[in-house]
Amino acid sequence: QVQLVESGGGLVQTGGSLRLSCAASGSIFRTNAVAWYRQTPGKQRELVASITSGGATNYADSVKGRFTISRDNAKNTVSLQMNSLKPEDTAVYYCNQRIFGNNYWGQGTQVTVSS
Repeated sequence: QVQLVESGGGLVQTGGSLRLSCAASGSIFRTNAVAWYRQTPGKQRELVASITSGGATNYADSVKGRFTISRDNAKNTVSLQMNSLKPEDTAVYYCNQRIFGNNYWGQGTQVTVSS
């Protein structure tokens, strides 16, 4: 069983920055990719960024150059540094890990960007 807990969301003005963190339980966290997704009401959850166990990263086109995903395997954490935030980044952000075909999600953290 993997437990994921997100933190770091909040309210920020356009152009501001936030740093989200995802803390995980279990050593298996270190050997699997981790992703950040986001969701707004009435829309499907969308992939924002992902990072493999080896540190290779992938980003949605909408956040490239503004967001940076990183991981600290010693601390079982993954972070998402979000810069130059826009109102369209407003969403609930979820940490995700897929292990042996099972999807694990955190409870989500709200990010609100005011214009």
